[in-house]
Amino acid sequence: MLQQEMSASVRTDFGKGAMRRLRMAGSTPAVIYGTGREPVALQLETLPLVKQLLKIRRRNAVITLNIEGDSSRHVLIKELQTDPVRDTLIHADFYEIPLDKPRQFTVDLVVTGAAKGVDVGGVLEVVSKKVVIEGNPLDIPDTMAVDVTDLAIGDDYLVSNLEIPANLKMITAGNAVCVTIMAPSAA
Repeated sequence: MLQQEMSASVRTDFGKGAMRRLRMAGSTPAVIYGTGREPVALQLETLPLVKQLLKIRRRNAVITLNIEGDSSRHVLIKELQTDPVRDTLIHADFYEIPLDKPRQFTVDLVVTGAAKGVDVGGVLEVVSKKVVIEGNPLDIPDTMAVDVTDLAIGDDYLVSNLEIPANLKMITAGNAVCVTIMAPSAA
């Protein structure tokens, strides 16, 4: 799983006018909540925040928020609010998580290799592009490889064929099809 570090400071001003001034000054309001603690209002510099969000978009990432005057906290991005007209970041919500407690994450599947069935005229169809895995956040892989090299026409690659470390648990049903090679007439 990806890991990123971000710096933040505690926000003391609240309300619509204060948030507008904060955004005009180049900062983004945010909040961190979760794990039984009280929510904390934060502010982050917008430009570095957006650059880091672009690096981790649509991927599982644990962010270490270094809060000025407070300790570091491990968080996930819960929600990002953007302006619908200007497409600028308005607010960020972070959810604090313990790193030693198992959670469920959705992991992308990446098809690798050239299937034997495709070489003789078959059509490769990707049925499922994601699986759900449970484990400690830092043990979750960023992606999982689906090697289709040995698949012939009519063969399926099932979720149960995926190799995962012993400390992780597959939540997606083992009989779910990831990739199939169809005959040309069936395509």
